Amino acid sequence: MSTFAAAVARGKNGWTASELELTGAADLDEVVDRLRDAEPDADLSLLFVEADDQYLVILRLDEGEDLRVFGSDSAFADESRFGALLLADIETPALEIDDLAAPRPAADDDEDDRPAADPDADPIGDVEILTDLGVSSHRLLTLCGLEGMLPADVTAEICQKLGCGDELEELREI
Repeated sequence: MSTFAAAVARGKNGWTASELELTGAADLDEVVDRLRDAEPDADLSLLFVEADDQYLVILRLDEGEDLRVFGSDSAFADESRFGALLLADIETPALEIDDLAAPRPAADDDEDDRPAADPDADPIGDVEILTDLGVSSHRLLTLCGLEGMLPADVTAEICQKLGCGDELEELREI
């Protein structure tokens, strides 16, 4: 299984991004330690783990503590040891992907042209993980549920919204 793990951290001097090597991590605590070590003085650290162009897991640490986790699809935990390591203790979110298919008043006509949500996606974890940063739970679920949207696309869009898109783009070019 191919994975890409990008840590983005916000500190006193703005955002930084670095790729994390997660091979050999024994448990979620070790992954969290690696995220914490990437930028020890960060106010906020996020880890975006993309797997096989299918799955995305987001881990969040505020001031190095209070771990929060979101996974784009619970199938990742069933299909890989690494997915199980990241998502083993995660419960389902308050919102379901089916909620995205429910009729909603359109903000503009362009929303009708968007692809439908993937009914097979089963996101799990904390859907409010990025709400205070400007990415609502509905937006996060929509991004993860859109057919044809790769985890790298979701990560890029989230990072653009957060203000660390350039740092992530530079990291991918290395």
